[in-house]
Formats: sequence, structure tokens, C-alpha cells
Amino acid sequence: MNPADVLFFEDFAVGQSFELGTHAVTKDEIIDFAKKWDPQPFHLDDAAGEESPFGGLIASGWHTVSALMSLCAGLLNRSAGMGSPGVDEVRWWQPVRPGDALTGRTTVLEVKASQSKADRGTVLLLSELFNQDGKRVLSMKGAAFFARRR
Repeated sequence: MNPADVLFFEDFAVGQSFELGTHAVTKDEIIDFAKKWDPQPFHLDDAAGEESPFGGLIASGWHTVSALMSLCAGLLNRSAGMGSPGVDEVRWWQPVRPGDALTGRTTVLEVKASQSKADRGTVLLLSELFNQDGKRVLSMKGAAFFARRR
């Protein structure tokens, strides 16, 4: 990557949005994720999903968060990121089903220079996933540290 293309703290502005790309969710990945990390019946089996309040097999919410993180990595990998103090809010708005195409977007909510560490600032981000019908399926608010230009 060209160093001139790296995003630093000063490159983020309130209201700025970044399109993150799209991820197609498959039945196999839903089941594989659930087997390892969230083995609830409606994530593992079509019949159990049909009998659930969701009316079919759905992805784990944590699988959906992982898909968002994977899309966010494209932005983070071209930035001067310095980690994160944490996520403040995660909301699951709609179930994610096999065949859904999830598109990610991150919007800058706040930028704040550190008062104690002159080499960095904090950016508050709202990251969201939308399905192929434009319905929001996930939102997540969290902060990230970014290095300042020297």
C-alpha cells in the first residue's frame, strides 16, 4: 500500500461514510459457525429453524458481527489504526438467512483528539450491515484509536 493512501486520525470527519463491500452468506457457513461458536438448534438445522420463532435457519448474531468485522478489516487495514477500547452497542435488527447478501457501511459519528496522548485520537463509528432488500440487519457503535500524522 502506498503510504500516502493510509488514513490517519485527521482524515476522519463527522458524517463521513465508508462503503465496506458485500458478503454472501451461505447455509454451510451458518452451520459451520454455529457448530463451533453458537450451537443453538435454529442455527444448525433446517427443521429446528422452521419450528423456531424465526421460521427457518438463521445465522448466529455473532456470525453476523464477524461478517461485519471482516468487511471492516478492509478499511482498518488501510488506516493507521491503533486498536479499540471497545464496542458500546450491538443491535440485531433482522435475522440473517442463507443466501442473504450483506453490504457494510461505516459512518463517522465523532472525532476526538486525545488529551493525554498527542500521537492519537479516537473516532466513534457506526457500522451497519444491510441485506439485499436494503433492510438493516445489524448495527454496531464502537470507538477506534487512530494515529495522528507526525
